[in-house]
Amino acid sequence: MASDVGNSDRDLDRQSPGFIRQFIRLAGPYWQSGEKWKVRGLVALLLGLTVAQVVVPILINLWSAELFDALEQKSMDKFFGQIVEIGLILLASMTVTATHLRVKRAIQLGWRRWLTRRLQDNWMAMGHHYQLMHMPGDHDNPDGRIAEDIRLTTETAIDLIHSLFYCALLLASFVQILWILSGDLTLSLGGVEFSVPGHMVWVALFYASCASSLALWVGRPLIGATDRRQTAEANFRFGLVRARENSEAIALLHGEVGERRRFSELFRGIEGAWNRQTAGLIRLFLFTSGYAVFSTAFPILIAAPRYISGVISLGHLMQTAQAFQQLSQALSWPVDNLQKVAEWRASVERVMSLHDALQALRDDSSRPDAHTVIVQKAAIPTLCFHDLTIANSDGAVVIEGFSAEIIGGEHVLIGGDPGAAVKLFKVVAGLWPWGRGTVDLPCDAHIFFMPQRPYMPIGTLRGVLTYPSAMECFPDDQLEGALERVGLGHLMPRVDDTAIWEQNLTAGEQQRLGFARLLLHRPKWLFLQEATDALDPDGERKLMQMLLDELPAATILTVGFHAELEQYHQRKLTLIPSPDGTILVRESRKDWDQPKRGMNWGGRLFGNLLRRGERRALSDGLTKRGDKRR
Repeated sequence: MASDVGNSDRDLDRQSPGFIRQFIRLAGPYWQSGEKWKVRGLVALLLGLTVAQVVVPILINLWSAELFDALEQKSMDKFFGQIVEIGLILLASMTVTATHLRVKRAIQLGWRRWLTRRLQDNWMAMGHHYQLMHMPGDHDNPDGRIAEDIRLTTETAIDLIHSLFYCALLLASFVQILWILSGDLTLSLGGVEFSVPGHMVWVALFYASCASSLALWVGRPLIGATDRRQTAEANFRFGLVRARENSEAIALLHGEVGERRRFSELFRGIEGAWNRQTAGLIRLFLFTSGYAVFSTAFPILIAAPRYISGVISLGHLMQTAQAFQQLSQALSWPVDNLQKVAEWRASVERVMSLHDALQALRDDSSRPDAHTVIVQKAAIPTLCFHDLTIANSDGAVVIEGFSAEIIGGEHVLIGGDPGAAVKLFKVVAGLWPWGRGTVDLPCDAHIFFMPQRPYMPIGTLRGVLTYPSAMECFPDDQLEGALERVGLGHLMPRVDDTAIWEQNLTAGEQQRLGFARLLLHRPKWLFLQEATDALDPDGERKLMQMLLDELPAATILTVGFHAELEQYHQRKLTLIPSPDGTILVRESRKDWDQPKRGMNWGGRLFGNLLRRGERRALSDGLTKRGDKRR
């Protein structure tokens, strides 16, 4: 959740002159993408339609002069002619507006699709979605930023650019019209007479510039208030989603009271941000509402003396008033769009924060010591750790100087300190880059990682079972066989049912389904992270033995913390926290008189730890792993 400090930083960033440049760097490449010619064609069409939109008020301005002249002359022929003309103008306006809307929304959707794909592909790549949760900074709620803030970023940008271009054309058109209509105004100052050509243009420019300056000053606090409100809204949505995802645990523990209290605290954040935004809007609306009313009467009051004196006709007066209003409208773009600009900039800041965090992960610029663990494919079928140091995201060392080798076919159990063991597991998976050293993955590796709770995508049970492969990759007989082997044969009739399976299956059934996935994918290298902790001892024994029978040549590395798992592994690597804050590693091997069927007991584990390039072993079999704990 965003802090007040984060909000202050964003407020400062928002005043930076480089804001627009940063936005263009983020979203600008779309206009040079593979769709550039289609996009440029749509933009050209949009510009042409915008010009047509400006022509409509010009025609109405001319029509208005003729209408009021016809009324003043009491001419029915001219009056009926004006009715026909306004009908044609109306038809043209409707056609242009409808076509313009379709083209504009096509550009907005295309730009949003491109930027969404860019960020979501970076977010859902190389474990960035996981690593992001462990990085400091203002990049919380990435789902909301991708779904909502990108929408506001692209849609509002197109709206603002279009309206600005429209107002620029309107300004250029009606400056000329108002200049001609104003004529020359003769003023006398100190007995000296002088002529002021196009005086209504100068009045309009002065009037609108004063109004815009005052509006920007009055509405300045609205920018920060809007940003804080959007952050509070995102935090509230995220809290509701978390409660829905964990509804079973909340219900079992009767935690509804605590959840309601947490929701109330989150909503209080919305209330505070809402009140600050309301105060800013009230100040802005007080000004803009008065400005809108006064703008209607002001040009008539200014031009009326010339009509009363008989210099201009009634039609000329009304045409002048309308031209003044159009010119003022064009010059009032900052006033009319201040709130929209505030919302847009707040969304852009949130999107850029997420983009910068993801880019930092990609560029390794977020590492405390500018170093990162290198995970790469080796030239041999062996998993090797070379002088590996694992740290937390804040730089605190967890394991230091770890070197080891695991040959294909071995079964290794990793236990002891849960945090260090799980981080070692995540390093191999490429999810934990913090630290330094190298991990060489086996050249023939088809590595399958099985976490404590298998991921259950929303969809059919067939899709859940075959994940991450496509459903078409496995025929029904293979699915049925895998379910039968893991004790879930009763689910086969429901294989095409759609449900939220993590809520429909118990924790034990979810882990059994994870083993069924293994039978379908048949990996050569298998990493299990507490994958049987929800099973009873008999169920665990059957599944582990089934795994050894079905995948006899597979290499198995298991993170587990109970003794029953030792019988399925040749070696055990125990990470032990010591009283002085270091982590010690004890290696033990299980000797077998005769190798069991289907098990490759060859291979060896060497170099439990290298510290400063030398092996250091303790007489009791303990090897120091680091100078710091998590």
